[in-house]
Amino acid sequence: MVPTIGVLALQGDVREHLAALSAAGVGAVPVRRPAELAAVDGIVLPGGESTTISKLLGIFELLDPLRARIADGLPAYGSCAGMILLAGEVLDGRPDQEQLGGLDVVVRRNAFGRQVDSFETDLDMTGVGSVRAVFIRAPWVEKTGADVEVLATVPGDAAQAAGRVVAVRQGNVLATSFHPEITGDLRVHAYFADLVRSA
Repeated sequence: MVPTIGVLALQGDVREHLAALSAAGVGAVPVRRPAELAAVDGIVLPGGESTTISKLLGIFELLDPLRARIADGLPAYGSCAGMILLAGEVLDGRPDQEQLGGLDVVVRRNAFGRQVDSFETDLDMTGVGSVRAVFIRAPWVEKTGADVEVLATVPGDAAQAAGRVVAVRQGNVLATSFHPEITGDLRVHAYFADLVRSA
């Protein structure tokens, strides 16, 4: 059976994730309503603006259902803002920002700086290999819990960001600080699709 993976379609680079998932051989559908969420085998939380997405989750009545499904084991993948939403704790966030949970991590919002500080680098990601990582106003992981596997860190030649954790997995939940959906490299999405199939 081919799994169906939803992409939270409230804000951010939704089309790119849908295209990458389809190319990786799974069903890909936008999710804007609780009934659509109930029908998927996994969910992608795209990059965008984490506080805006957090507010829209409440407006579209998806916050509690999504939080509950992730707690019940729904495989989830968050890129950039999606990582922030999945984190247990956020530094430099807004006080009214809601979290979905799923990852026992502390994440720093906009850790790499402003839009002008966006950059690309090659890094090694466990289970995937060498990837071109695009960071756009990205977070990084400051602290991980005991059950969190670090999949990638920024390489040593990247100045002040060297060694920072930028990809993690905890059970069925995956997150990257970077945006694999915009590089044309499908391997991170294929990795997540395999995680959904095995769940």
